[in-house]
Amino acid sequence: MLWIKSFHIVFVASWFAGLFYLPRIFVNLAMVPQGSDAERARLLLMARKLMRFSHMLVVLALGFGIWLWSLYGFGFGMGDGQGMGWMHVKLLLVLLAVLYHGVCAGMLRKFEAGLEGRSHVWFRWFNEIPVLLLVGTVILVVVKPF
Repeated sequence: MLWIKSFHIVFVASWFAGLFYLPRIFVNLAMVPQGSDAERARLLLMARKLMRFSHMLVVLALGFGIWLWSLYGFGFGMGDGQGMGWMHVKLLLVLLAVLYHGVCAGMLRKFEAGLEGRSHVWFRWFNEIPVLLLVGTVILVVVKPF
């Protein structure tokens, strides 16, 4: 079980590295001046490659997570059932992280089509969401507050 947990942690950390950096590329894309086609093309290439890599990482992170979760009995019916509220909130945060990943994929498609018109400041704020999701998830897993 410790091997599975170790791989899960590695793939989650790697996936989140992509979630941290992809919106940073969006910040840079939003700042590209009109007519800087080479810079825009280079940033889009970087974003596409990172997104493809992140797609693989999220599958591995979720796969090892589900495997690990199944070994614990999916958090239901364990003992007297007390103290598993943290798992439900953690699963909500995981769902939100997966949705954030999907939103990033949609934004990349909009950038590729030239349709994304949000400012670099908006993307700087958007870039903070995965930090909050990761902090919340780690606290829930380690502290198990409820």
